[in-house]
Amino acid sequence: MKIRIVFTVALTVAVLAAAVATEADGVTKRIRFAKGKTSAVVSGAVIRGDVDTYIVGAKAEQMMTVRVTSIEKNASFTVKGPDGEYLQDAGEEDDATLVTNTLPYNGDYRIEVAPTRGNATYKLTVKITNN
Repeated sequence: MKIRIVFTVALTVAVLAAAVATEADGVTKRIRFAKGKTSAVVSGAVIRGDVDTYIVGAKAEQMMTVRVTSIEKNASFTVKGPDGEYLQDAGEEDDATLVTNTLPYNGDYRIEVAPTRGNATYKLTVKITNN
């Protein structure tokens, strides 16, 4: 009986540790613009198989420009609107590195940066202006 309890506890700890390790892959951060600024720049590094996620709040009819640069030219991004749909030219198959769109909705937009090959060290620039 005691062995069964120890085994169950050990198994539970292992499963929880694996779940925490899975959640730790990539980063998720909200981008906030400095007072009076229309753009922000973040730097990061993402390993193959991971995605770094940045959340940006914006309003419908604003113009958003997203650009990612990397030393080895091996980083790209996608942008999903509050409705869960990808913005034009910023979908899964686009390998986007520079996109400008007029935003269709108020709310949070999710920018996901991933390597196109290997690991990628990148700089992400997000600019939001009124039309």
